[in-house]
Amino acid sequence: MTTPTPDEGVTLSAEQLLQIEQAASRLQLEFDGKFNTETIERFITDSQTRLEHRAKFNTWLPVLIERFSRDRLQALAKLELGDTERPAVLFLCVHNAGRSQMAAAFLRHLAGDAVDVFSGGSDPGNEVNAAAIEAMREVGIDISDEFPKPWADEIARAADVIVTMGCGDACPVFPGKRYEDWDLDDPAGQSVEFVRGVRDDIRRRVEALVASLQIQPTS
Repeated sequence: MTTPTPDEGVTLSAEQLLQIEQAASRLQLEFDGKFNTETIERFITDSQTRLEHRAKFNTWLPVLIERFSRDRLQALAKLELGDTERPAVLFLCVHNAGRSQMAAAFLRHLAGDAVDVFSGGSDPGNEVNAAAIEAMREVGIDISDEFPKPWADEIARAADVIVTMGCGDACPVFPGKRYEDWDLDDPAGQSVEFVRGVRDDIRRRVEALVASLQIQPTS
């Protein structure tokens, strides 16, 4: 596959380039019979282009590219192949660093494999909010390995429910989708004490969402 030239000064090592090649091979096996090699490579290349300018993520960039590509391919499979009967939920905020990450984590925790869960940001940050990580750790949920990422068109189109949190007109609008706009305080720059309140508000809303999707909570 052709690896895009890094921009904005990000330089990938030979080992990282090899890891990206290996990620492409894993995805080809995972989506064998669903997408051809060219499609897999196109998503890997585009995901790298969209993530590589975040220098703070340079060390883990191959892992992040693989995860972002997998999410996008999973969504594309639902769109084009009717690959799953599970509902899909997309949580969107501005930086994908706090609110949407906590909401996605709670939904995965409560619904398990019964829902496909995605999150994204209109202007992704460089790392997940440390106070959000700590607040979620207090309730037994680890989001320390999550990363801010942009929303992707195929994920938004595949979502049955799109929950927006403060991104306003920058959030995508697709006819026929179920939309919810959650008015939540922004945890950016706030203390753990403050974020606990946001966390608890999000959990209550996610629990209501799970009930509305007629899913039996697993936790």
